[in-house]
Amino acid sequence: MQPSDLRVALFSGNYNYTRDGANQALNLLVGHLLSRGAQVRVYSPTVAEPAFEPTGDLVSVPALSLPGGRGEYKLARGLPRRTRDDLARFAPNLIHVSAPDILGHRALSYARKHDLASVASLHTRFETYPRYYRAGFAEPLIEKLLTRFYNRADRVVVPTPSIADLLTSWGVRSPIGYWPRGVDHDRFTPTRRDLDWRRQLGIADDMIAVGFLGRLVLEKGLGAFADVIERLRARGISHRALIVGDGPAREWFAERVPDAAFAGFQRGDALGRAVASMDVMFNPSVTETWGQVTSEAMASGVPVVAARATGAMDLVVDGETGFLIEPGDTQGYADAIARIVSEPGLRDHMGQAAHARAQGYRWDDASQSVLDTYCELMAARAR
Repeated sequence: MQPSDLRVALFSGNYNYTRDGANQALNLLVGHLLSRGAQVRVYSPTVAEPAFEPTGDLVSVPALSLPGGRGEYKLARGLPRRTRDDLARFAPNLIHVSAPDILGHRALSYARKHDLASVASLHTRFETYPRYYRAGFAEPLIEKLLTRFYNRADRVVVPTPSIADLLTSWGVRSPIGYWPRGVDHDRFTPTRRDLDWRRQLGIADDMIAVGFLGRLVLEKGLGAFADVIERLRARGISHRALIVGDGPAREWFAERVPDAAFAGFQRGDALGRAVASMDVMFNPSVTETWGQVTSEAMASGVPVVAARATGAMDLVVDGETGFLIEPGDTQGYADAIARIVSEPGLRDHMGQAAHARAQGYRWDDASQSVLDTYCELMAARAR
């Protein structure tokens, strides 16, 4: 099986209407597939003013806004006849689903009905979301639903070994391969550190900036971040929180960290400047599968303090490129950040080690791993 023999129908819950780590990886994947001669058609909900132009051919799928104050995301209602007709004309030989939503389930059913190869990729730990919205009791049920979903695919690709172990522990029996992530090393580099930009935000040159990077939503660990910043302030640890990102919880977060410098949403080289201008990045999220913000901070020469959870434990080398702390250990987080703040030599050493480790994260290699999975699956089916 050659890449040029592939006709891939890719299904996404959010291909380009709201920017996030998952759809950045998907768009880069499609670009790589097209460059290798594969034919790709993407099916996803769309909006009138998307966050960025899509890579490849994008077919709009009817969808509703999510309830509960998260209307920025859309939920496709399945595969209507118009979408099925488009699929029939495209005549894919492989279905790739990237979200365990209604659209993803219907796409896997379509693959089975038409005897097509299927691949499912995992990007977010959706089962953890309910705990941030007072619905933690639903987590076991969601795990069962996710297990059923991934067991319906011929292959599953995940970013890291810790995620593979998690799925195996749930009872996922489909063969699991790896789709790691990359970093734009021209954008995320220590050379983009900008003290003038920091000063405009009120951060003095000798002040340690404790950074947060990501969408401002509760499941990113905003509560834990705020608790730790409050503890650092109570201990008299000199620092300034630097928040890079925006989202529906911004107002709530600003009330919890009133002394923080909010840089807002950044993109392109401005994002690289913002990340490199941090002194330590604090990522308490336990919902990540890779942690794109973690790898980008590392590439920027910034040590990372993160939860010892999927999304960080495969990236951060504890004690070398930063510190891994048990989720929810506010005291442990504060101690780790305080140590980095108070020991300039350690901070510099960790930053250099993080930068060196991140050089292995390359997008072309990451996307090629998915293409290899496609070709291996198709060859196995042919045999």
